[in-house]
Amino acid sequence: MSHPVDVHVGKRIRQRRLLLNTTQQQVSDQVGVKFQQMQKYETGKNRVSASRLWDIANVLDVPVSFFFEGLDAQNKVRSTKSDLPHDILNNPEALKVLRAYYAIPETQRSHVLQLTQALGEDA
Repeated sequence: MSHPVDVHVGKRIRQRRLLLNTTQQQVSDQVGVKFQQMQKYETGKNRVSASRLWDIANVLDVPVSFFFEGLDAQNKVRSTKSDLPHDILNNPEALKVLRAYYAIPETQRSHVLQLTQALGEDA
């Protein structure tokens, strides 16, 4: 049975990889592990060693602490008061929206945000 921390770290690896629109194969090639090993890391089936997590963090351009964000002292995922699902960054549609939003010039993003908020109020 996988440890909850290993599962959480694996989910964070997957979230970041998907956000960067990178495949497991691309990350595993850069880290120096087989594709299947990266799959096991992302599912939490295999524990990621400290040195390997360091390599993954460098490839995904985040600090190592990124993978532990959202855990409390009892190794449980902190709940937040949000209308969003906890694993929203695992949703391919949500990632597409996020990528599209950041592709918009910064000067126009506030207009898109206002429009989105207005549409949400009507729902």
